[in-house]
Amino acid sequence: MRHRKSGRKLGRNPAHRKALLRNLAKALIVSSRITTTEAKAKDLRGVVEPLITLALKNDLHARRQAYRVLGNHRLVQRLFDDFGPLFSAGGGGYTRVVKLPLPRKGDAAPLAIIEFTRKPEVISLSEGKKPVPAAEDASES
Repeated sequence: MRHRKSGRKLGRNPAHRKALLRNLAKALIVSSRITTTEAKAKDLRGVVEPLITLALKNDLHARRQAYRVLGNHRLVQRLFDDFGPLFSAGGGGYTRVVKLPLPRKGDAAPLAIIEFTRKPEVISLSEGKKPVPAAEDASES
């Protein structure tokens, strides 16, 4: 019997499921909006919303706890510098899941978009490198 067993298995073993949700959380912090299956999006809320709560605390211990999940110092910095102040006024409800009308083409899995309720400024995570427009490259050569 499955009484009081929470969470979906998503067809994966526990280590694979944990890695999947961490990778989805990283992608969501980078792009602020991702498209995935409905079940994955709903489970992802349980990973991302505690990270935003940690960003609201904004102390060293919270940063170390966030690093345990994200594993990247730049993502932790973006989480605490961009998303922390953005959600400082609110009391929860940091993400929304919007169901898409059409299923995925290959296996007809129901799709959804998960996004933050407030949008930060789009910032590149590269080392300050500015992309060179393609038109300038073609005209110079």
